[in-house]
Amino acid sequence: MAMYTLPELPYDYAALEPVINPQIIELHHDKHHAAYVKGANDTLEQLAEARDKDSWGSINGLEKNLAFHLSGHILHSIYWHNMAAPKHGGGGEPLAADGVGELADAITEAFGSFARFKTQLSKAAATTQGSGWGVLAYEPVSGRLIVEQAYDHQGNVGQGSVPILVFDAWEHAFYLQYKNQKVDFIEAMWEVVNWQDVAGRYARAKERTPLIAP
Repeated sequence: MAMYTLPELPYDYAALEPVINPQIIELHHDKHHAAYVKGANDTLEQLAEARDKDSWGSINGLEKNLAFHLSGHILHSIYWHNMAAPKHGGGGEPLAADGVGELADAITEAFGSFARFKTQLSKAAATTQGSGWGVLAYEPVSGRLIVEQAYDHQGNVGQGSVPILVFDAWEHAFYLQYKNQKVDFIEAMWEVVNWQDVAGRYARAKERTPLIAP
C-alpha cells in the first residue's frame, strides 16, 4: 500500500501570476512533485522486498533514494502552502498588525532585522550549487530560527531542524519563465510568501519536545 500521496494544490494553476505562470505550476506539481511521491513509495516497496529476502546489496542506494524522494515530497508539500497571491495576503513582511508578530519578533531576534533575514535567505537560495533550496527552519535545540541550504533535497541542514519557509531553486521551478535568471526568480518569490502559513508552522514547531533535554 502506498504511504505517500500527491497533495492537492491550495489554489489553481494561475493563482500566483505574474510571479509564477500557470504552466510552471502545473508541470511542477503534477509532474515533478508527483515523481517524488512515486519514487518514495517505490523505494519503500524495494526496501520491504530487501527485508523479506534478507538481501542488502543495494541498501546504500535505496536509503539514498528514499531520502531524496521523501525530502522532495516533504519540501514541495511545504512549498505550495508557503505561497499565496498578494490579493490573498501574500508578500510583504510579517507584521504584528497581521497577527504574525511572534514570527516577526523571532526573525528580528535571530537575524537582526527582516531586511537582513531576507538577504540571507535570498543568497542561500540563489547560491545553492546546482539544484537545491533555501530554507528558513526552526532549530529545536537552541529554539531559534536559522537559514539552511539544501543541495538537491539533502545536505547542509541541521538534524532535527523543522523547515517553515522554503524557496525552491531547482531549474524546473522557474526556467520556463525566468530562463537562467535564478536571482530574479528568488527576488520575485518574496511577493507571494504566505506569512500566515509560515507563522503557523513556526508555532507548531515550537510546541514540539526539544531534542536535548535541559
